[in-house]
Amino acid sequence: MSHSKPFYRNYRGFQSGRNSGYSEWAYIVDREYATSPEHYTRAFSIIQNDLIKLFEYVEPSDINLDTYSYRIHEILMRTCIEIEANFKAIAKANIFNPKDNKGRLKDENSWNIKDYKKINITHRLSSYKVFIPIWNGSNSTFEPFVEWNTSESLSLYQSYNKSKHDRQNQFKEANLKNTLNAIGGLLVLLSSQFRTEDFSPQQSVLSINTDSYYQTEPALGGFFHIQFPNDWPEDEKYNFDWSTLKNEADRFNKIDYDLIS
Repeated sequence: MSHSKPFYRNYRGFQSGRNSGYSEWAYIVDREYATSPEHYTRAFSIIQNDLIKLFEYVEPSDINLDTYSYRIHEILMRTCIEIEANFKAIAKANIFNPKDNKGRLKDENSWNIKDYKKINITHRLSSYKVFIPIWNGSNSTFEPFVEWNTSESLSLYQSYNKSKHDRQNQFKEANLKNTLNAIGGLLVLLSSQFRTEDFSPQQSVLSINTDSYYQTEPALGGFFHIQFPNDWPEDEKYNFDWSTLKNEADRFNKIDYDLIS
């Protein structure tokens, strides 16, 4: 059974059919789909710009993956704060009532990364790949959430917590590799909500597909490239005609995370 309405803040695979080329993305710019999406994409854009500036001094290459500094630490902290903000935004837009180990309902201020793992199931975060096209070496591909396929923890979040709570002894955790993994994670979260839409106030222009030097496709923001999930089961894909659905008052559904174990 496919889904006849989009879920809030959830971009996913789409079944081929009448008007599917338009319908598979047009709902993203509906003002009811997400609250203030431009603030989330803008925060990413600022982080991305700071990373590009960093690359004027630290070459994007295998040999520099262990490089760490206060500037890199700063970018890592800000990125993981944005990751948390996006997880919470997805959760609050839908039905999300996690409980503690005694079965008591958690206050939203105590939601944590283990609670947010459910979002991997609905957004297929672990199936995304992020690429840095301009790179010296072979380690320019990141799969920030792939660990959730086999583990409860995420290395990007562990490095964030270590360098935040014990910087004196764990400063090296704020290195380029962990920071790029975190930025890739933030990009995946945004892409799983908004595809490549950045909600820029500039007028959209018609694009023309041409041959590309790169084998991968640009992601939101234009610097990174991304591979979207290609493993959506047919019964989990969207299937609607947005040109008709957009005129209805009740045009979105909520994901019930309480039903996901």
